[in-house]
Amino acid sequence: MAAAEKSARSLGDLQAAGLLGAEVTPDLAAVAGRYAVSVTPGVLRAIRGGDPEGGVARQYLPSSEELQEFPAELDDPIGDGPHSPVKGVVHRYDDRVLLNLLKTCAVYCRFCFRREMVGPGARGLDSAELEAALDYIRGEERIWEVIFSGGDPLTLSARRIRAVLEELARIPHVGVARFHTRVPAVAPELVTEELLAALRAGPTAFVVLHVNHPDELTAEVRAAIARLADAGIPLLSQSVLLKGVNNSAEVLGRLFRALVQNRVKPYYLHHADLARGTGHFRTSIAEGQEIVDGLRQGHSGLCIPAYVLDLPGGAGKVPVARSWILGEAEGSYLLRDRHGAEHAYRDHAAAQQKRPDRG
Repeated sequence: MAAAEKSARSLGDLQAAGLLGAEVTPDLAAVAGRYAVSVTPGVLRAIRGGDPEGGVARQYLPSSEELQEFPAELDDPIGDGPHSPVKGVVHRYDDRVLLNLLKTCAVYCRFCFRREMVGPGARGLDSAELEAALDYIRGEERIWEVIFSGGDPLTLSARRIRAVLEELARIPHVGVARFHTRVPAVAPELVTEELLAALRAGPTAFVVLHVNHPDELTAEVRAAIARLADAGIPLLSQSVLLKGVNNSAEVLGRLFRALVQNRVKPYYLHHADLARGTGHFRTSIAEGQEIVDGLRQGHSGLCIPAYVLDLPGGAGKVPVARSWILGEAEGSYLLRDRHGAEHAYRDHAAAQQKRPDRG
């Protein structure tokens, strides 16, 4: 029986897998020295089965382009730090918090907004720090949702996931646990019966799958998604708009249709964050707006996520799709349809509310 294929965790591993040239340049060595590298066997197979420089490979294989930095780029581009009242907790929105239990992932995306904070050897929460994080959640009754984010929470053991969810289930004001994860798409073998049982052990659990290109949805990945859906776990997706990966309505349309067919509702399309060394991935917002308009012209609303920008500094996400309202005045609106045609609309309810009493 052949030995199981292992993750590639270095440039040497990627060379051995046939995904880098024979010679490692000093620039590429510098990239790997600064930012973590890990590519799972499932992703290695997906890269080999497609374009070696295409939409899957570009997300995971290090590039010397990552050494180019722009003045606007930041170590903490969405402002986790200023909104972290205790270690592991980010409280940016009133009714929900991020709970970051660990700082390692199954794969390391080349565009990651936390790339300065995650990687092998990065320490997650110990037992005392986890208890302090849970105490914070217990003490803030406005917290209704706890979002497990990354490092990738589904790389934790099912036993530890269950233990944390059981603690959350004892907090009356917590109603939902959300898991932001790459695991079903990059390590589908980790979606086990034990994990499924753990996800059902606490508050209502949602899984938000991070996937950016339709070629990531291999047969193994679709089977892992089906296991989650069959277990009754609601599934959403989030994608990042990435130049050279998915910056077209055609590619994103194929991705979102495939997700919906596999019982995953596209939730967020993120404009790429200002993480250091990721400028080669970023599109303009105007380009993103054109792509979203293209999606709306020919795709079901089920396939359309919210196009959002996470504001630097921690102010949170804002929708950045082009507005459908072109103008308004005194209860009258000028609207555009999905083809760009303009339509006048009179808000009769608003006009009636402004009508003076005749008593």
